[in-house]
This record gives sequence, structure tokens and C-alpha cells, in this order.
Amino acid sequence: MEIIKLRDDYIKLGQAIKAANLVGSGVEAKFVIQDGLVKVNGQVEMQRGKKLVDGDIVEFEGYTIKIEK
Repeated sequence: MEIIKLRDDYIKLGQAIKAANLVGSGVEAKFVIQDGLVKVNGQVEMQRGKKLVDGDIVEFEGYTIKIEK
């Protein structure tokens, strides 16, 4: 499980999967999110700008990211 530490109150979904090196670019992040391949807290999330906060869990292609303060 990858852990992303928040520098602010939140990180956007597209930024989080890019920061975890699960995609190569913001454009790629946009497409995998729009295609319904990313889950946040167990639910498919289609909004690239979804704000992730402390405790959120992101899943993509078998990888898990946890957002922490």
C-alpha cells in the first residue's frame, strides 16, 4: 500500500494517482478515471477533481493508495 502524505487539506484524485506513479501523466489520469477504472473508498469515482482527505483509500489496477495527514 502506497501512502500519500497531505501537504494541504486535500489532494485531487488525478494528482494522487500521478503522485503514486500509477499513471505517467495528468492526461492518462484523466482517461483512467473517466473510464471508471479508479475507486475511492470502494466506490467507482469518475471525477478527476475529487478531493481526497485524510483516511481516503484509492484503488487502481490492484494498487492501493492511502491518504494521510
